[in-house]
Amino acid sequence: MGRQVDVGFEGEVWRLERDDALVGEIVIEDADFPWLSGRFVPEPAFVEVEPWFAESLALVEAEEYERFEDAYDRIAHGLNLVSPEGPVAEFLLHIRDGHAWFRWSDEPFENP
Repeated sequence: MGRQVDVGFEGEVWRLERDDALVGEIVIEDADFPWLSGRFVPEPAFVEVEPWFAESLALVEAEEYERFEDAYDRIAHGLNLVSPEGPVAEFLLHIRDGHAWFRWSDEPFENP
């Protein structure tokens, strides 16, 4: 019998926070290990950080990975991703046009 993977994530609401402000919520619609994705519901505070996501995604798409890492540091160090169980230690998050996709870890990612 095959095992179902990640079905339990669908419908969960994850929060994106900056300091004590709610930046937005991600309603999980799909789980494809190790990525989760879903609808992003922005709050007013998202306006301040939206350019960070546009820049980091443009750099990934241009395959400028070294510049991406520098640009993404603002997201990684300036925002918190909070699962239904609490804050995660590390995450890689993209947001575009009301859609978010991310992977996370309860432990810090290893640096190569």
